[in-house]
Amino acid sequence: MNKILNVQSDSENKESNSSASLFSLGFRPFFLAAGLFAVLTISWWAAVFHFQLTLSVQSISPSQWHAHEMIYGYSLAVIAGFLLTAVKNWTGIQTLSGKSLFMLFGLWTATRFLFLYGDTYILLAGVTDLLFSLLLVFFVAAPIFKVKQWKQISILSKLVLLLVANLLFYAGVLFGLDSGVYLGLYGGLYLVIGLILTMARRVVPFFIEAGVGYPFKAKNYRWIDISNLILFLGFFISELFLHNPAITAYLALILFALNTIRLIGWHTVGIWRKSLLWSLYLALWFINLGFLLYAGVHFFAIAKSLAIHAFSFGGIGLITLAMMSRVALGHTGRSVFDPPKVMSYAFGCLVLAAIIRVIFPILDVGHYSIWIGLSQILWVLSFAIFSFVYFPMLTRPRVDGKPG
Repeated sequence: MNKILNVQSDSENKESNSSASLFSLGFRPFFLAAGLFAVLTISWWAAVFHFQLTLSVQSISPSQWHAHEMIYGYSLAVIAGFLLTAVKNWTGIQTLSGKSLFMLFGLWTATRFLFLYGDTYILLAGVTDLLFSLLLVFFVAAPIFKVKQWKQISILSKLVLLLVANLLFYAGVLFGLDSGVYLGLYGGLYLVIGLILTMARRVVPFFIEAGVGYPFKAKNYRWIDISNLILFLGFFISELFLHNPAITAYLALILFALNTIRLIGWHTVGIWRKSLLWSLYLALWFINLGFLLYAGVHFFAIAKSLAIHAFSFGGIGLITLAMMSRVALGHTGRSVFDPPKVMSYAFGCLVLAAIIRVIFPILDVGHYSIWIGLSQILWVLSFAIFSFVYFPMLTRPRVDGKPG
């Protein structure tokens, strides 16, 4: 009898520890949820796209539903997990944990659940979604302002603009604001890309230098950094407000050239032996391909959706999967230089999926739906692997016994 009671007690303690660990720091619940949501929402979208599963939408189209959930559902979950963890490192101040983190996560979860019903509960979804974003901005900003770490304002400003863009989306859906849905979706996409480019400039060269195992100095040029910032702002304004395809095309072409120089300067052969390096590097090349394809929309009548998916599927998808994998290792006390070997297959599947989704339709548009289906299967497989492998890491205490 005592043995049975001890076993039951141990089981209860493990469940309690798992629950406490899951909400000990922002990356844990949001990375786990992002991985599972990536599997669920693309599976759901595949059923709608290929098998005409009924999605109850009236105020928006099914593709707008899909875009919103990938930007403000998946991408923002990764951003939330990353920033709530990174800000603690940047400022030395503890960010959300425990019940407060659980409540913030609950708002995100509630919104995703409501969106499973299309736009049936769009008003309530808008309330929970915008409240989540507002609180996220507050909890990220508070430590930054407290220690006056003004260099993080560029990151924080993009987070605020994501809140504004999402507000415009709901204003367009609920109140008929002209271009509200368009500005919300495209503005959200470009803001996520801008945030990635900002963070990548900070961390990817450092990751490469520290990870290849031999002396290497990534080449960085201040004139490229400044030019990228100004030209991307111009691209953002042209796409959202000027609607001038020629200006957008030329800006995109110059951005492609600048980022090509940057990525060549970051390259060294050692990255191809490290899955957490080549995955980040290739993700940035997919974003760069997106700029080239945006130019191709104007000059060669390439479908704009291909440029968008180079940004989103290849760029955002791969870099968020790689960053979640790396951050989760480091913040659970594991070595970022020794990731689970199976993650190489997850990254490889996602790279192949992005190639099929973006490149194959250019070469053979006649089998478009097949390419979409194959890319969706590979996406789901990639994030299923991540979710399965990282579930124990994200729900259990750190292996080194430290808090977090």
